[in-house]
Order: sequence, then C-alpha cells, then structure tokens
Amino acid sequence: MIIGTGTDLANIDRINKVLIRHGDRFRNRVFTKNEQAKARRRKDEAGTLAKRWAAKEACSKALGTGLRMGISWKDMAVSNIETGQPVMTLTGWAKKRLEDLTPEGHLATLHVSLTDDHPWAHAIVIIDAQPLA
Repeated sequence: MIIGTGTDLANIDRINKVLIRHGDRFRNRVFTKNEQAKARRRKDEAGTLAKRWAAKEACSKALGTGLRMGISWKDMAVSNIETGQPVMTLTGWAKKRLEDLTPEGHLATLHVSLTDDHPWAHAIVIIDAQPLA
C-alpha cells in the first residue's frame, strides 16, 4: 500500500546563486557530508545539490509534513547504490515520522526518482508499506 507521495521541482540556477552567496553555510545546513562530497566530485555541483534539495522536499511531502514539525534537512539523505539508483535514508524526526506512518506488521520502503533538464531538477518520493512475511 502507498502511504505517502511527494514531488518537487527545483531551479538549478537558483541553487547555484545560493551556493555563490552562502557557500558552506548553505551546504552544511541542508546537505550531509556524503551528499556534499558527491556533489563536489561532479561537474555540475549545483545540479547535483538541486536534485537532492528536490528529493528532500518531496520526501517531507510524502511524510505528510512538509519541512515543519521538527524535520531537519539532514534527517533526509540521498545516496546512490552501485547501479546509480538513488535511495533515501531517514534519521531523527523524519525516521520517527515514517515509523508512525507505517502500519503495524508492515515494512516501509522509500522509492526515489531524480531527474534534471537544465535549469530544472525534479524528484519524486513514494513511500509504500508491505506486510511482513
């Protein structure tokens, strides 16, 4: 069963302007060390961070809260598995919120899709819950 969906669109040029203006203060407020390291290795740092920004916004919407109720930007972290597929890891209040949303006897899974077409970065997060065996 689907227990949450969220989507978000971010402007890569806007993220780039924020990076120029606020630099590490912005990076450290919103992104985990691993997210920052991945972005710095990429040719398009702003595009990489914009997709992750959009994923965090989409995740907060899928959790039914938006970025309020105690969710921190860094409570939601995007990484990639070996195939390149993005995955979302939750900690802190975001993890607690997911646990509260998940029906007893079920396991929740977050599905993440990221894409960009300059100047736009887009993310979709779907949370489903499957019964435990």
